[in-house]
Amino acid sequence: MNGHKVYVENLGCAKNQVDAEVMVASLAEDGYEPVENADEATLIIVNTCGFIESARAESIDAFFELKNQYPDKKILFTGCLAQRYSQELKDELTEADAIFGNRDLKEINSVVKAVEEGNRVVLTPEYPDVKSDYDTRGKLFNYPGSAYLKISEGCNHRCRYCAIPLIRGALRSRPEKAVLEDAAHLLDSGVKEINIIAQDLAAYGTDREGKESAFLPLLEKIASLEGDFSIRLLYIHPDAFPLELLDLMKRYPKIIPYFDIPFQHADTRVLSKMGRTGDKNTYLALIDTIRTAFPEATIRSTIMLGFTGEDDQTFTTLMEFLEEARLDYVGTFLFSLEEGTPAFDDCSIPEYEKRIGSARRYKSEVEKLCESITVSRLEQYVGTEMDVLIEELIDQEDLAIGRTRFQAPEVDGLTVVMGQNLVAGTVVRCGITKVNGVDLEAVVIEQ
Repeated sequence: MNGHKVYVENLGCAKNQVDAEVMVASLAEDGYEPVENADEATLIIVNTCGFIESARAESIDAFFELKNQYPDKKILFTGCLAQRYSQELKDELTEADAIFGNRDLKEINSVVKAVEEGNRVVLTPEYPDVKSDYDTRGKLFNYPGSAYLKISEGCNHRCRYCAIPLIRGALRSRPEKAVLEDAAHLLDSGVKEINIIAQDLAAYGTDREGKESAFLPLLEKIASLEGDFSIRLLYIHPDAFPLELLDLMKRYPKIIPYFDIPFQHADTRVLSKMGRTGDKNTYLALIDTIRTAFPEATIRSTIMLGFTGEDDQTFTTLMEFLEEARLDYVGTFLFSLEEGTPAFDDCSIPEYEKRIGSARRYKSEVEKLCESITVSRLEQYVGTEMDVLIEELIDQEDLAIGRTRFQAPEVDGLTVVMGQNLVAGTVVRCGITKVNGVDLEAVVIEQ
């Protein structure tokens, strides 16, 4: 090592986290050691989110908090916000030693070298040839035993509100061989849970000749890898859900019947304005099909409130859908009017601000309903036995924080486990004893 140490303040989604892991691994080739605390670092990277206004504000706040705390350290501004607004940030965020995008991540080494030589860099390189997308990772930012596996970049869906194509570009599927090597590397490093991520998993491969999805064949090959591990699927677009997935899951128990399906709304008029083709009945039928195949299935979704066309009538349709769907977990967020998206031209700023006022009330009602449904859905697990992945030990207590198979990292509830000699990154058999809010409590039966 050359004495250089890098700290990453990672913001945003799981895809951003994988990007941060790739950058850290690339910098390790030049002798940069990743550290857990910014105090120890000689270099700080703020890996930003630029999806919606609140995320952008959080990214800017995080940068200035670190800059004020460590004024003499080199601090890089990277990620989605840097990619989307590089030219604006070049002039307005002069406090950053570098502005670096999120496409050709290996270029981080040249950026850091230039910064260390006293230069200020603004760089948003294009993606490298997809055939060379064999990024490796060493240091993972998950808790022990779990990791994300990104299979594609960007998106070809054109939801009218979404800035992802502006930030990450069109769909770009990683080579199958690269994905499988990445998965095997994770398993060799002791990972017990692989969370497969993309903007839409089912779209994998549709950017290639033939335009057919290659997701299910890829998933089958991942599930066929040797080892005792589980697979969780994160993000499948509801308008392109492959029903054949259910049969594949039955053949490969490693694939958890966990479905992250971002419905966003249920009223036909609102969905149509969003650029989506679904409706309340179609989505309810999909949920019924999933639960018929897997009565124990966990279904998570996100709901957007305040979009163009939403009113009390469309909100009533949404609430009826949520009452009937009884989704296990629901995340809600307010529509953000994003410059450059088709939805930006659908309404004026005053109209948008007026609608968001009503949407805040809607959001409160949705959250109240959905939390009550989540609690009632969790009650079914009390008195049952489940495997729990231990993530974090509680100091000086015979307690640990973990997750069951139906609790995804970061977004769902947790399981508080009572037991002795627990080890982070291991899986233990537990008896579920109680529901506590949206969390569970459990006792160890077998380690």
